[in-house]
Parts: sequence; C-alpha cells; structure tokens
Amino acid sequence: MNDDSATPLIATMREIGRQAREAAKALAVAATGAKDLALRTAAQALRDDEAVLLDANRRDLAAAPGLAGAMLDRLTLNPERIAAMATGLEEIALLPDPVGRELARWRRPNGLDIARLSVPLGVVGIIYESRPNVTADAGGLCLKSGNAAILRGGSESFNSSRAIMACLHKGLDAAGLPRAALQLVPTADRAAVGVMLGMTEFIDVIIPRGGRSLIERVVAESRIPLFQHLEGVNHTYVDKAADLAMACNIVLNAKLRRPGVCGATETLLVDRNAPAEFLPALIGALLDAGCEVRGDAASLAADSRVRPASEEDWSTEYLDRIISVKLVDGVEGAVAHIERYGSRHTDAIVTGDSAAAAAFLNAVDSAILMVNASTQFADGGEFGMGAEIGISTGKLHARGPVGAEQLTSFKYVVRGSGQVRP
Repeated sequence: MNDDSATPLIATMREIGRQAREAAKALAVAATGAKDLALRTAAQALRDDEAVLLDANRRDLAAAPGLAGAMLDRLTLNPERIAAMATGLEEIALLPDPVGRELARWRRPNGLDIARLSVPLGVVGIIYESRPNVTADAGGLCLKSGNAAILRGGSESFNSSRAIMACLHKGLDAAGLPRAALQLVPTADRAAVGVMLGMTEFIDVIIPRGGRSLIERVVAESRIPLFQHLEGVNHTYVDKAADLAMACNIVLNAKLRRPGVCGATETLLVDRNAPAEFLPALIGALLDAGCEVRGDAASLAADSRVRPASEEDWSTEYLDRIISVKLVDGVEGAVAHIERYGSRHTDAIVTGDSAAAAAFLNAVDSAILMVNASTQFADGGEFGMGAEIGISTGKLHARGPVGAEQLTSFKYVVRGSGQVRP
C-alpha cells in the first residue's frame, strides 16, 4: 500500500468499503420480511420528513444558481416527487424477492442434481449527478436484492441526498439490518470518485449515472466492472402508415413531458413517403408547444421557424426543449440513421403497419424499443420494477432498466450421492 493510502479521504473511503463488505454478508442472508419492513419504514419516513427533505433541497438549490434548466429540474424536489420516491420503495417491497430463486435445475445421467440459484452481487457502487431521487431508488433496489451500496451523489444534491439517506437508515434500524448496508460518501470532493473506482477489494460493480463527462471518466478510470448508462440519444420514427394524431401526441410527450430525463426523444425521424401533411404537422405541433426545432432541408421548407441542424445535432442529447428533425427513406433509412447517431438507449416507431414495426424491432439494436408509445416510458418504475438505478446500454449481464432482479448474479449448487469423476 503506497503512502497515499494514509490520506484522510482514502482512509475514509476504505473504511466505508470495509463496512459495506461486512454489511453485505448480513444482507445477503436477510429474510425477505426484514428487507420489506425496511423499505416500507423508509417510505413512511420520506412522507413524515417531507418538510426536512424540502428544506435540504432548498439549500441545494440556493447553492446552485447557475444550473441549466434540465439539471435544475433533476435537482428539484417537491411534495409530488417525494411521494413518488416513497411509492417507489413500497412497490419495490411488493416485488418477489430476487435472491435465492431457482433459475434452472436439471439431472445428469450420473445422478448429479444441478441447480442455478440467484445471489446478490455483493457491494454496488453508484456514482450519480443531480438527481437526489437516485439515492432512494438505488438504495431501495440494492436493499431488496441483498446488496450493500456505496452511493456517491453529486455535490449539487449533497444536502438532499443526506436527508433521503437518513430516511433509508430509519428503515434499516426498524428491520434490525446494519446501517452500513447503505452508505452515502460523506464528502463532495470529486477525488472520492477516483478512490471508489479503484476499490476492487470492496466494490463488486460500479453503476455510473450522469452526463458524458462523468461516464467517460468512469469508463476510463474504473478497475471495477461497470453497468454502463450512456447518453439517451433517443429517436422517434414516424412511419408513412402512422396515425397522424397519434404520432403528434406521442412525439409531444416523448420530447416535452420532461425534456431532462434520459428517456426523452432527441431526434424525430419522418418517413419521406408519408403524406405531405405529416412533416409540417409534427414540426408545427412541437414549435407551438415551445420546442426549438433544428432540421434538415425538408424541415426548413416545412416551417420557417425551423433552424438548420448541424452534423453535431444528430448525436446530441439536448436534455432541453430542443429537437432535431429529419426526413428518412422509410424503416431502412430510420435504422441507418439510428445506427450511425444513436446511443442504443431507447428508440420508437409509430406505425399502423405490423410489418414495418417488425422490421424496425428486428433491425434496431437498442436496449429498449417502443411501438406506438412514448420513449418517456423508458423507466424501471413504468416497467413494473418499482424503480431503477439506470438504463444499461451495454449487453453484458444487465440491459435496459436495472432493477432489483438485474442486481443479482447466480451460483450453481450440485447435489450428489457419492459420485466421483472417472
């Protein structure tokens, strides 16, 4: 161990890791009832402590006057969002316990009985920005799945996250589970992220959730396996066989319901062979709703309010009331554009043609695909998972919304009756 290990920050982080590893042992064998009691108690604590949470959030907002609109929206708590966090924990409690499930079982000709059983990952490190609700979602999901968690929230949400963690600890206390099962890094020092990324003896997987700079840093520096959550450069493709009224409703929701979430549509693709009124109607609906539109030559011709799109626009996650629009040559053209510019997060097709939908689903390689539905449904809660830690855009282990079930691995149990291998 080098001299740096004696610095206060590294010593603090290593102690957090040591405690988490010990707590993970207890949580891995915790009874379902104890975990669910902790979740329900924490949910009630969130409701009871609403005023405390709002006061903490006001302090965070006051200390971050320069945040852009999307970041500010992510940071802000209100009674509705606190209630949603509490409901999310209660929904997680209602889920089947993902630990100890028999995933498969078979018998070999020699009489060996082999079973594959689900087990927790161990200690999960979560690094995230802005959104204080991630503290509740991630903590609840890790608890349900028998994992200890070390959470490093963004400095801008420091007070809010601490207040939420206090509620989670009330749940752990009520269930007789160790508080060290859920820990919040107690400093806003960015150097703590670098320390976490090297704590291979304590952390089993890292889940980063934030902007491009955070993700790139974690990918470059981590010595620990990742569940990678990349940008949501999401597309909605409106096919020639779409119902125009449906398409307008879906596109407006996909872009503008909450522009700052990772499931927001950032690019609208329209079939070149669609009826002539499709493109101006879709663009007009967006512009009239207060969305800036940046488009190709056809989009510029469709409405004088459209601004020209640059090459960079096609691969930009705006997280704002801005969208890029382009005409494409049917499903094939949409697939080609998504393959070149997309982030493999969430993409949608609006069509009344089942063959076009099937072609889109077969060809687009994204974690989540939608047919005649808003991309804003790309959310673990909407999938019935109670909540999510993030949307994994990788292909190993977990893909799409990462809920409690995705936070487990498995082990093999082999039962014999004295067999020896010849």
